[in-house]
Amino acid sequence: MAAIEMKNIVKKYGDGFAAVNDVSIDVADGEFLILVGPSGCGKSTLLRMIVGLEDITSGDMVIDGQRVNDLAPRDRNLSMVFQNYALYPHLTVYENIAFPLRLAGKKDGEVDELVREASTTLDLDEHLQRKPANLSGGQRQRVAMGRAIVRNAKAFLFDEPLSNLDAKLRGQMRTEIARLQKRLGITTVYVTHDQTEAMTLGDRVAVMKRGILQQLATPRELYEQPVNLFVAGFIGSPPMNFLPAEIDGNRVKLPFGTFELPAEKAERAAGKSLLMAGIRPEHFEDVSVLDPAAVDESRTFKATIDVREWLGDQQYAYIPYDADQLVQDHLRDLAREADSDSLRTQLVVSLDSASQAGDDGQSVLSIDIDKMHLFDPSDGENLTVGL
Repeated sequence: MAAIEMKNIVKKYGDGFAAVNDVSIDVADGEFLILVGPSGCGKSTLLRMIVGLEDITSGDMVIDGQRVNDLAPRDRNLSMVFQNYALYPHLTVYENIAFPLRLAGKKDGEVDELVREASTTLDLDEHLQRKPANLSGGQRQRVAMGRAIVRNAKAFLFDEPLSNLDAKLRGQMRTEIARLQKRLGITTVYVTHDQTEAMTLGDRVAVMKRGILQQLATPRELYEQPVNLFVAGFIGSPPMNFLPAEIDGNRVKLPFGTFELPAEKAERAAGKSLLMAGIRPEHFEDVSVLDPAAVDESRTFKATIDVREWLGDQQYAYIPYDADQLVQDHLRDLAREADSDSLRTQLVVSLDSASQAGDDGQSVLSIDIDKMHLFDPSDGENLTVGL
């Protein structure tokens, strides 16, 4: 195992385009780090620079205390699992897993011991004599992981390993990868565009946009304290709601009503007339299912629900609102950057499954203003981070 240090890493191509721009990340020994972001953000390029498949324009890549910029991939002792499995179709599962061991000149007895240990770990014992063509997608991915395990490498690198699997199998494989990494305790860097994978797998998550690191934090910190509009809109499903907000002293005017701001938030917003308010879908409630004694009338508003999706254990209600062109432009730009079609002039609220909101016209909802963020649309900064 080994720590990985990325110091001011830059990758520029011949036309001057910076695929990765001054990224610095320290991955601790045994840590599970996720690189996440929309297509083209530089996450896979950064991973390929770690393993040595891409040259580094400037900066230092340090693995286990050694600068490896000029080392060939085979000399870095890293195991990489690719999106397309990269299995040899003419070899059995046993020989696919054994391939790096035979390449390293290991004796047959040692090869057999390591292959069978990996196959038991990955539940592949009954498939050892089958060819890849006779395996399911999940089984092929486990074979690729087995080949990585037997190498006794310093770190595992995963490049979108689950993107070719169906949704149910992705969920199962996420659990297997998390369990395996915890059991082996090996340093792991995992690339994905799926924020659900990022939030459920990683010890820490690095969110990237256009080659620039936006935020590096635990999944909980990313969700609860996003540093800017991009991170707030990218992390979360459904994503955070963004609403135009006009600040007047200690009050904030939203499309659905005017509410008293907590003193700390009002202080941070002082001098800013027009902001973007961000609030998660779960920070709303249907007043009709609450204890009347617990309802703060100053935090309620009436809304007409356009569409409702009942999912059994919860439901989502969609409430459109009018906004001027500037707000629409901000949301459109953010949706394009985050590679999302969910950011628009509508409020998405998560309600209790027992709620009947929307069945008879207008509904009364409550909003948790304490959980609301305020963003400066000019630069995307979260003015209320840390509160």
